[in-house]
Amino acid sequence: MQRSPLAPAYFPVLPPIAGVTLRVAQARYKDWDRCDLTYIELDAGTAVAGVTTQSLCPSPEVEWCRDAIPLGSARALVVNAGNANAFTGHRGRAAVEAIAAKVANHLGCLPSDVLISSTGVIGVPLPIDKAEAGLEAAFDAAPCDWEAAATTIGTTDTYAKGAHVSAMIGDTRVELVGIIKGSGMIAPDMATMLGYIFTDAAIDPALLQQMLSAANKRTFSCITVDSDTSTSDTVLAFATGKAGNAPITSMDDAGADAFHAALSDICRQLAHLVVRDGEGATKFVEISVEGAVSDESAHRIGLSIANSPLVKTALAGEDANWGRIVMAIGKAGEPADRDLLSIRFGATQVATGGLAVEGYDEAPVAAHLKGQDIQIGVDLGLGEGRATVWTCDLTHGYIAINADYRS
Repeated sequence: MQRSPLAPAYFPVLPPIAGVTLRVAQARYKDWDRCDLTYIELDAGTAVAGVTTQSLCPSPEVEWCRDAIPLGSARALVVNAGNANAFTGHRGRAAVEAIAAKVANHLGCLPSDVLISSTGVIGVPLPIDKAEAGLEAAFDAAPCDWEAAATTIGTTDTYAKGAHVSAMIGDTRVELVGIIKGSGMIAPDMATMLGYIFTDAAIDPALLQQMLSAANKRTFSCITVDSDTSTSDTVLAFATGKAGNAPITSMDDAGADAFHAALSDICRQLAHLVVRDGEGATKFVEISVEGAVSDESAHRIGLSIANSPLVKTALAGEDANWGRIVMAIGKAGEPADRDLLSIRFGATQVATGGLAVEGYDEAPVAAHLKGQDIQIGVDLGLGEGRATVWTCDLTHGYIAINADYRS
């Protein structure tokens, strides 16, 4: 598959995280010659937090994680690529239980300490024999690097996605590393992807959950490629506690703000990487909405614009059709006043007060739309609410990828 034109030039250099060991293997969930099972061992004492899809048709893996996350501890993560194991009834649940049991027996831990995700085609039960054989191969495999793990969790992704940030907790430097997969079926109903963040910080799992939920609201829940929310969305954060910092147990502790900022930063980086690999994408689009009656209203208006096929195809054609943005604002079901509305492309104001700006120069707008990074600004003129969302354009490439996804 051709690499996205919006992809970074290279996979970043990511440091090892103490207490985390990565391995990959071939379970052969599909007829392909690549690794498709990721097995990550976590040292005893690792805390876990997570957010999952709001889809009402979740996979058994999502249900398993929902039960395991509140327990606060983790010893392993297993990610299967090529088969979502969703809409598979009791056979799907049996596969999840078999994976957890096999890893728990290998590590001598509880099955609930094993977090599991699967991604790929919906409606096909995950074959237990292939999963168990893949795990056996992974148990014996040599440890791998972050790029191999990031590549293995992908499906229609055109490049491996990873990010790294660090923070100071007192005098102790802690590291955060994240990998993520996602390219299509991307809409913000939590996120639409599989993402995993690992840190050597010592932090209480309840506080880690609080921070991750807050970061998710401003990052993963602010992206969309195609408005479709997956059955399998999961973002998990693991903290091994190996850095040796004084454990963070509340937002009042020294270093809590710095760690929270770092976690939000890495979530934002990972979210943007997913949008930049949107299926068929040629433009990365940031939509900033201000002047709404509330932040929540601004968020919904931003998503209405970002999910509009008419807006997205206009951007693909580099057409500054601001009328389509007006349309998307009007259909959002949120307070708006046509005669107070302002719209800009890049730094150029194109419409205000219900009219095009008289005599505005379209040349800088045209130049802006020919670039790969597009900015759209909306001011509703009603209040103090604001939000930013990110999306991509909609091209023939999206149709080509999804018309033959199962083949």
